[in-house]
Amino acid sequence: MLVSEVMLQQTQTSRVIEPWTRFLEAFPTPTACAEAPLSDVLRLWSGLGYHRRAKALHDAAKMIRDEFDGAVPSEVADLRRLPGIGEYSANAVGSFAFGRAVAVVDTNVGRVLARALANRTLSVSDARVEANELLPRTNAASFNQALLDLGAQFCSSAPRCALCPVARACKWNREGGPDPAPRSAGVSRAQPKFHGSNREARGRVIAALRERPRSMQHLSACVAMDADRGDALIAGLVADGLVERRGRLVHLSGE
Repeated sequence: MLVSEVMLQQTQTSRVIEPWTRFLEAFPTPTACAEAPLSDVLRLWSGLGYHRRAKALHDAAKMIRDEFDGAVPSEVADLRRLPGIGEYSANAVGSFAFGRAVAVVDTNVGRVLARALANRTLSVSDARVEANELLPRTNAASFNQALLDLGAQFCSSAPRCALCPVARACKWNREGGPDPAPRSAGVSRAQPKFHGSNREARGRVIAALRERPRSMQHLSACVAMDADRGDALIAGLVADGLVERRGRLVHLSGE
């Protein structure tokens, strides 16, 4: 559950299934992940992007090994201490893995709350309050999953109101007005253009280094950058702890 929640951050489910499977085959426990070099984790992260998540998960595995006897902590407060784990991820793991009575508010749930419950734009704090007030005393995990599925299948960015099972109870459907979802808490904004971005270039550098260490000149050619921009991009990856420069070559960290 923890691995899937980290992988699903800013990534579609369809892209996560295969990397998630191979990751857990390689690292069936947090300790197995913690004791592997980061370079192995980065290789298994192929296809997911946002490679800082891989390092955060590796760091979280080390904390779990060292501070929690190798077992993912069950308390939400402890989950929040793990690198790369914010409120949503901590609540999701706490709810779905350990049955904790905490609300799970993501893009999908944010749309449901803004439309069906409030018919108004919800701030981050408003959305959390509304979600927690809705939470039942029992079976909170099932209720959270139902809201997630409702948002994903019916209350999507292009809502399928005619088929929605809660259409009759939906405040926006009854009252009308501008769609309150796009500006509400938890609802994703459009991401910057990927093609030609530094994010694309960073991914191409990591992909090249998965094969073997490379020279700075080779990496600059891989991403079609001049030397100065290539140097700045590599410096950013070094600062993030993802790669290391050793002499003339650049390596994945831990290799």
